[in-house]
Amino acid sequence: MNIDELKNTWNDDITEETPEISIEQRNKINLPLEKMRKNMRQEFWWIIGIFIFAFMVCSVCRPFKLQLYITVLIASMLIVTVFFFSKFFKLYNEISNTELKTYDALKDLVTQFNLNKQYYLSYYISFAPFLVCEILIVLEFIPWPKPLSETKIAVILIGSVIIGLFVLFLSGRLWFHRYYGRHIQRIEGLLNELKK
Repeated sequence: MNIDELKNTWNDDITEETPEISIEQRNKINLPLEKMRKNMRQEFWWIIGIFIFAFMVCSVCRPFKLQLYITVLIASMLIVTVFFFSKFFKLYNEISNTELKTYDALKDLVTQFNLNKQYYLSYYISFAPFLVCEILIVLEFIPWPKPLSETKIAVILIGSVIIGLFVLFLSGRLWFHRYYGRHIQRIEGLLNELKK
């Protein structure tokens, strides 16, 4: 087999493996992508609003020790949020500027979505240490009618952490599915149609 035949065979194999996406299919893909972009923008602005509100609440907290603890805690949450939102921003840019002309390009996009799903759930779970710190601050600074025993403090702390982790995980999954997951499922459905 000479070089030209080898090149032709190679190009034929590539063409067969990467079918083109029709304009009609691209339009079907663009609708869920646009909804996801809209949801990402809304979530970004909500998070900014929440942090502005949280820092405003910190500014009126007294005594100073409580204000300091809460400010450091919220600043730490902000750092974690900036890290994860930088990952989400990369995905936002990728789906904004995507040229979905082939099956492989769509497959890569679905892979990015699945990776970002893991980032999203990790984002919610990463708030577990902050939850523990918030509970400790509440236990330390709320005036109780009578001092709590060590057993009560342990039960409140462990119970709150277990319930809090469950709520964080569940809310992360439900939030992701509501705002992103169902759109990703539609795109995965189109990917499966192309595979056939």
